[in-house]
Amino acid sequence: MIPAQIVGVAQSWIGTPYLHQASVRGAGADCLGLIRGVWREAICAEPESIPAYSQDWSEPSGHEDLWAAARRWLNEKDPADEAPGDVLLFRMRSGAVAKHLGIAARIGAAASFIHAYTGHGVVETALSDPWRRKIAARFEFPAGA
Repeated sequence: MIPAQIVGVAQSWIGTPYLHQASVRGAGADCLGLIRGVWREAICAEPESIPAYSQDWSEPSGHEDLWAAARRWLNEKDPADEAPGDVLLFRMRSGAVAKHLGIAARIGAAASFIHAYTGHGVVETALSDPWRRKIAARFEFPAGA
């Protein structure tokens, strides 16, 4: 799947309401649910079952569970190697575990990303400096998965 197709699938999720642990376009999704849904639509069946998770993810334990899962199924990239369709992993607070995901839609001066955000649903947001500073890792979907 080429990056433009990944972005197109992600854009088709815009307007989906935010719903914790959900992954159904038009009905509800959280940030992981968006990535899961794009994977299903653009690549193939999900590679593993997702256990129930709380909204604080693994903050109490301090384990980077979301990062570890991303490394299992996505290809990690240099954070400076930006491309549309990249999966962005965000650390929302300094010292906290990385627990938010999005998909890069545009790069350059008008950079943006698509994500499911509490209270907003699936939206496209400018990748402003405050968001850029929160990026912990960058991944790409595997080719030919």
